[in-house]
Amino acid sequence: MEWNVYQTGATPIRRFSRNRPVRRRRGWWILLAVLITAGLLWSIVAFGRINSAVTTSPMAKADAGVILGMSMWGDEPSPGLKERLDYGLKLYKSGAFSHFVVSGGLDHPDYKYTEAEGMQRYLTAHGVPEEVIILEQKSTSTYENLLFSKAVMQQEGLSTAVIITHDFHGRRALEMARELGYTNPELGVTTSEVMSMFKYKTREILAYTKWKLQQLSL
Repeated sequence: MEWNVYQTGATPIRRFSRNRPVRRRRGWWILLAVLITAGLLWSIVAFGRINSAVTTSPMAKADAGVILGMSMWGDEPSPGLKERLDYGLKLYKSGAFSHFVVSGGLDHPDYKYTEAEGMQRYLTAHGVPEEVIILEQKSTSTYENLLFSKAVMQQEGLSTAVIITHDFHGRRALEMARELGYTNPELGVTTSEVMSMFKYKTREILAYTKWKLQQLSL
């Protein structure tokens, strides 16, 4: 409280003022408005970056196509993961790379196959020789997909890669690959016909924001 002192004869009279609490409340509202505005502006920036990802063109031939994992539906890749696999197959058949690295761990303890194993089975069923498919089966996030895939590539003597994913996911994946020291990483992105872009792009704004904060500590 703020006290004002008045003189009445020889005896001071103190009266308190409520101005300070009002000013404090106004300050909190201003701070909240600033934070909301900053959040909206960042969301616009992040959304623009997310939508900027395109397949590298022209694409130099790489050693491997790294397909980033997505959920399994029981023993089969989910429809979204099949889109990534089909695009990877298209690039492979065009000669963009000579090996696959399929990356992803076990979605559920009751599942029979990891994401990597499910992708391997799908690729071999579509005519890819098993010996050109390298599995990375420990990862549980995009960052781990790329970190662990780089390690298995080094073990196999592979150095360059095309990162294969969906377009809304491509910007973050490419930034991570560069941060992890991939050699001139290229990007292969496909659009989705089976997933809700409102849902996945909204989630990607949050994931991209988390990544940019994580990047500050790397």
